[in-house]
Amino acid sequence: MTVLTLFVVVLAATALERLVELVLSARHARWAFDRGGVERGRGHFPAMVVLHTALLVAPVVEVVVADRPFLPWLGWPALALVVAAQGLRWWCIATLGPQWNTRVIVVAGAPLVARGPYARLAHPNYVAVALEGLALPLVHTAWVTAVAFTLLNAVLLLGFRIPAEERALADLAPAR
Repeated sequence: MTVLTLFVVVLAATALERLVELVLSARHARWAFDRGGVERGRGHFPAMVVLHTALLVAPVVEVVVADRPFLPWLGWPALALVVAAQGLRWWCIATLGPQWNTRVIVVAGAPLVARGPYARLAHPNYVAVALEGLALPLVHTAWVTAVAFTLLNAVLLLGFRIPAEERALADLAPAR
């Protein structure tokens, strides 16, 4: 099995993990809407879907088209960061329970979560997203994808997603 094939397997495993997230997110959305949940920030969501889908395709295209080599000194630590990011992501999901979602849905009056990674960071899930978005392409030296995702993700998170979440929480959640 070639290194490129192994890289494709890592990307496919990441895609499968994303599908599991989407199923869980749909279940959590139903839970939230059944309790009067309100969705905010829908406008940026399609761009996030496109960006995260591109993260699973663009690295392979870059590696093949630009004939990127596998550099073990970069690839193995990057893979370790990807695994760490997945661990952080699932810690966030487990901590938030049914309040976690890929969308911004807030149940009015639901308590704010301040345990687990949320005891240390306001948005630890986005730390996981940023870490994974940088590291995943670097597993096989797809540095253009890593830089492009990181910049575009920063624009979406800092310019749209986090402000939408903060506004929704300020409007609907109990005082912090």
